[in-house]
Amino acid sequence: MIDRFLKYVSFDTRSDDKTGMTPSTPGQFLFAQYLENELKEIGLHDVVLDDNGYLMATLPANTEKKVPVVGFISHLDTSPDMTGRHVSPQIVTFTGEDIVLSESADVVLSAKDFPELNDYTGQKLVVTNGKTLLGADDKAGIAEIISAMEYLLQHPEIEHGTIRIAFTPDEEIGQGAHKFDVERFGADWAYTMDGGAIGELEYENFNAAQAKITFKGRNVHPGYAKHKMINSIRIANEFVSMLPRSETPEHTEGYEGFYHLINFEGTVEQTVLTYIIRDHDRDRFERRKKEIEHLTRKINAEFNNCASLELKDQYYNMREKIEPVMHIIDLANEAMLQVGVTPLVKPIRGGTDGSQLSYKGLPCPNIFAGGHNFHGRFEFVPIPSMEKAMAVIVKIAELNALK
Repeated sequence: MIDRFLKYVSFDTRSDDKTGMTPSTPGQFLFAQYLENELKEIGLHDVVLDDNGYLMATLPANTEKKVPVVGFISHLDTSPDMTGRHVSPQIVTFTGEDIVLSESADVVLSAKDFPELNDYTGQKLVVTNGKTLLGADDKAGIAEIISAMEYLLQHPEIEHGTIRIAFTPDEEIGQGAHKFDVERFGADWAYTMDGGAIGELEYENFNAAQAKITFKGRNVHPGYAKHKMINSIRIANEFVSMLPRSETPEHTEGYEGFYHLINFEGTVEQTVLTYIIRDHDRDRFERRKKEIEHLTRKINAEFNNCASLELKDQYYNMREKIEPVMHIIDLANEAMLQVGVTPLVKPIRGGTDGSQLSYKGLPCPNIFAGGHNFHGRFEFVPIPSMEKAMAVIVKIAELNALK
């Protein structure tokens, strides 16, 4: 499994929301083609890669019992937030001392900054070289799923029903489920292997929207600008200051929502702000969107209709779709307990493909893949956590056949 993972992170699969294509980058399709061949080699059936980069395969049932079809899903892409090119992972044993990721760049992974490291003292970790992200989000999940399928093929004494697996493009830009064919997938329910720390089991996530506000200005020579210049950068800054400072990612946790300014580009003549809006509660989520609309109107009233707003929903809280089928949470919970993992049921402060898939008719909670500090140079994944995630997949398949 670890050899697989180290190979997988060598593929540059960073997604890009500006291309308008699916998959949004060619590296994702190259990676999917590699996985397509691997799935065929290990003996899976119905291995199909479509033109949009969605890869699906089947592990046939080895029991005569009537067993629900369960699925496991991970995503091919890595975050646009940091480069995934020339990933050069390192395997280290965490002793409690600082881990030097890059001596030349003075990048250090320390328990002083990331205290969760102390939970893994004595364990082997896969870390970055300090210059790229790692890609455990979600190539760890892919390695765990494929290794679990191979294990079940090698151990026919473990009875299981039909299992479907899928690997999707563009999850990191909110488009992973857009062209996912739920009917073709054919599972009764599924799990995304896309969570973080060992034990995470999640069936609640943010409601999510994106807001893009464009401010139009007018440039005039600054020596002669009085009553003529309209500085769009200054107006955009005023808009930013109107949102509550405490309702940002760096000041919130648990079920608390936020406004997150993810991009600010501008000149005197035009400035564009891009926000993501998040909240677990649907009513508060709607109020947050209305506040963005209200502030846009307020700016327009003061600055002669200089601002235009594009506001679009991205995904919704899957809890509404999971609560009627809570037996799928109970199954994952029992599987974790049986392989020695303490379940940590918690809300996702983010989203997964599973949130959109749940609304498309495929209930799809999220299970840990083991990684930490996603999307940056301090990303790491403990090898024992990956081993336990693989064991959970195998145990779910086994328990599902015993119900």
